[in-house]
Amino acid sequence: MVETGVEATRSSRILVMGVSGSGKTHIGRLVAERLGSDFIDGDDYHSPASIDKMARGIPLNDEDRREWLETLAECFAGYHRREASVVIGCSALKRRYRDTLRRGDPALKILFLSGDHEQLHQRLTSREGHFFKGDRMLQSQLADLEPPSEDEAVELNIALAPDRLVEAFVQRLGP
Repeated sequence: MVETGVEATRSSRILVMGVSGSGKTHIGRLVAERLGSDFIDGDDYHSPASIDKMARGIPLNDEDRREWLETLAECFAGYHRREASVVIGCSALKRRYRDTLRRGDPALKILFLSGDHEQLHQRLTSREGHFFKGDRMLQSQLADLEPPSEDEAVELNIALAPDRLVEAFVQRLGP
């Protein structure tokens, strides 16, 4: 493991959250790399039915997300039991979703990637090969979003360059 200025032997479980287009996967991978942690893209754990629904432009509801969130909470729990580090990118739009994820590790650290509608829409329309389609879906996620409070998460705006986002978050993690 590479020493990075953050104690490399300390394990932690980190959630990188935000609506689609906020950069959860890209920033999550960079945070994981910086900390010497594994990275899991939460999108890889959606059921085929949920992926099909989103590909047709139909927003997911709480029931669609329930099993997915429980699976990701178990991922966090497995890493917690092994005292291993992981970063998971997951929208985690509502407080109760994050509460479900915290069942896997009550000390879960959260990075909330925030941005305005214009930034997010531009990112979504420029990416290729992703199942998430349309402004309707973005509007639905923004409507569902319950932004975490300062005591729940570190919020950083996606207008920052990726390397600056990562550095700012790692600095906030502290020793």
